[in-house]
Amino acid sequence: MTDRSPIRIGNFSGYLGDRFSAIEEALAGDPVDVLMGDYLAEVTLAGMATAHRQNPERGGYAPSFLRQLAPHLPVIAERGIKVVTNAGGFDPAGMAAAVRGLVGDAGVALRVAHVEGDNLLGRLDEFHADGFALENLDTSAPLKDWGVEPIAANAYLGGFGIAEALRAGADIVITGRVTDASLTVGPAAWWHGWTPDDWDALAGAVTAGHIIECGAHATGGNFSGFLTVPGMARPGFPIAEIAADGSSVITKHARDGGMVTVDTVTAQLVYEIQGPRYLNPDATVHLETVHLTQVGQDRVAIGPVTGSPPPVTAKVAVFAPIGFEISTMLFCTSPHVPEKVALLREQLGLLLDGVVDELDVTALGTAAPDPATQWEATVPIRVIATARDRERLRGFHAAVGSLYLQGFPGFHHDGHAQAAREPWPRIDYWPALVPAEVLVHRAVLEDGTVLDAPTPSRTATDDEIAQPRHPEPAACAAPSGGRQVPLGDLAHARAGDKGGNSNVGIWVSDPAHWEWLRTTLSSDGLRALLPEVADLGVVRHEFPHLRAVHFVLQGLLGTGGSSNLRVDQIGKSVGEYLRSKTVTAPSDL
Repeated sequence: MTDRSPIRIGNFSGYLGDRFSAIEEALAGDPVDVLMGDYLAEVTLAGMATAHRQNPERGGYAPSFLRQLAPHLPVIAERGIKVVTNAGGFDPAGMAAAVRGLVGDAGVALRVAHVEGDNLLGRLDEFHADGFALENLDTSAPLKDWGVEPIAANAYLGGFGIAEALRAGADIVITGRVTDASLTVGPAAWWHGWTPDDWDALAGAVTAGHIIECGAHATGGNFSGFLTVPGMARPGFPIAEIAADGSSVITKHARDGGMVTVDTVTAQLVYEIQGPRYLNPDATVHLETVHLTQVGQDRVAIGPVTGSPPPVTAKVAVFAPIGFEISTMLFCTSPHVPEKVALLREQLGLLLDGVVDELDVTALGTAAPDPATQWEATVPIRVIATARDRERLRGFHAAVGSLYLQGFPGFHHDGHAQAAREPWPRIDYWPALVPAEVLVHRAVLEDGTVLDAPTPSRTATDDEIAQPRHPEPAACAAPSGGRQVPLGDLAHARAGDKGGNSNVGIWVSDPAHWEWLRTTLSSDGLRALLPEVADLGVVRHEFPHLRAVHFVLQGLLGTGGSSNLRVDQIGKSVGEYLRSKTVTAPSDL
């Protein structure tokens, strides 16, 4: 470990499709040592898997990154900035070659490396032969019972392949599926000379990486307090300043919009976690040791974090096509909206009976009473159908269109919108584990040199990665003199997804509100507020130091965002939905 100054890592992408100009903005902003871009969400991987299957030569990575990068290569070279990204998707070697072409065209001296070892599709038979069942993390069923043919299987790698590439002199490192936080861990480990056994420091970097991995999520984007965020029309992208002990400061470019506060950082900290033990290939983070302090305008300090060895297993995301889907949007106008939707569902059910496998007809909202305009009286209806065979969906739009003169009164669609005319592939997700020791995690340099990523001296015991259990709060009588208020008047929330599970963290800014929040939001209290989860498994944790209650809602998202039929496929709005619910609060809060 070195005593170098903190490394400054600036994010320029939180997902495939994020603001295209972000890398230009980062270069025009405050100085950074590393630019980091995250492109691979679970649903993105599903789409890439389909594209890669259709065209292995061109469909394996995120081409938008090449267009973002190309104009800025001279400045990157001049300033000596490193670039790390997982935009390589299913073909990091192919993207590295494409980047080398851009470097050559720009006439600059930048060395490009890639990281490999995450692609396990060709090894599934080997794993089965060796007795690895790849049991589904949600259902425990073995992969061999899935009944469909996987088209992708990618392990979540850690950051040491990236670190090895940087140590060997790479300027741009392209990866496939690494954990989102690994894009930060790798540069920090390189900069500070960490080893795979520096678990506290690594846990701190994982925490900082988790905060900045989703771009503007840490600076006011998707933040329940968005009305207080300055420059919210164009929030800036975050920067992590990571010290040698793993402690960090989260900030942003001073010239950009948005803000960095304890609340905006808390929002991202409780996002997409499964409890106080945050498992990563490089370390297990003890999130109960993460403390946030506002140390200046747009500067939040994260003190030293406790880490322990990583788990003995690595997570694998397996994807397979399970058929096709097609959808359209219709509208109905009050009165009698529920009855109109019910009639549409019955009529389409008769027309498509025996043709489609699933048919979902969902009204998205309610009409305003005594509406002031026609549009206040109008409710959208999303109709979606699925089938194993594409051809069975060819008649979907004809079936919908046949109801214009025989359906409910006021039946119409948006004549200006283009419907999804063709069936679209439907991809299912299978999360599993393999022993970490079977992974061949390595960096490949420009000259073909292969460097194996180092591994820790030991992995975690079951006890070290077990999620702590928090007792349910004692039931409390409703406060006398209490008032009925939307939960969102007193609390923030953010929701995320992990496979078929939705997670939602709810926290309060005022310490005086904490005891009320934790006793109000028991598991039963949550079920009473969200009837949709009444029959689902609910796992509850408390984070007193963050004044947060966290829930994992098991199965709310079906088997995952790439295959469920929800309008909000990855549960982004679950937290805001919860905040809209009315709760009883003491009158003095």
